[in-house]
Amino acid sequence: MTIFIAVRHGETEWNKIGKQQGHLDSPLTPLGRKQAEALAAGLRAHRIDAFYASDLGRARETADVISRAIGLPYETDARLRERNLGIIQGFTSAEFAVHHAAELARFKGGDPDFRLSEGESERERFLRHTACLEDLAGRNPGRTVLIVTHGGALRSFMDRTLGIPLGAKRSYALPNAAINVFTIAAGNEWRLETWGGTAHLRRAGLQSLDDT
Repeated sequence: MTIFIAVRHGETEWNKIGKQQGHLDSPLTPLGRKQAEALAAGLRAHRIDAFYASDLGRARETADVISRAIGLPYETDARLRERNLGIIQGFTSAEFAVHHAAELARFKGGDPDFRLSEGESERERFLRHTACLEDLAGRNPGRTVLIVTHGGALRSFMDRTLGIPLGAKRSYALPNAAINVFTIAAGNEWRLETWGGTAHLRRAGLQSLDDT
């Protein structure tokens, strides 16, 4: 069995204003950097054997803070990236609707196979993320693995674990810098241990909002 501690990056400038990031990037806000520091402090209580992060800047910025705090280097893995949102990237939904209202409606319509122009579908995102974690589980049996990733990846992990159908409306939060723990056992049996842990943020007097 492999234990995964999966965390979302700290708050970014685009998180604050509702811009879609996808494979584009924006830096952590001052609050996001404080969230990363509090997350690093909270992770010191865990024994971590291996450390992976998305190669996007906001995840690496968060992982850098954690790496310095726990004294463990990390390896980037592009499979842990957020969903590629194609032509909506860099826009708020309101901005995108001005010229692409029909495409925005389909994007929000719940079809897991709909792909924004130049992007990827929800199903493609889900399969990429879950295949990545199962591969990492096979490479790290009996170990505790830290993953720094994105809201979309955490959604893939949660939906795979609980058997939530693709396209279903999300009913759980995805706060920045929260701690989530999964296990994957032999035969790719997924189990959720804890979700949305934010005690480390509260101890630091910080908030984390679900913006996704």
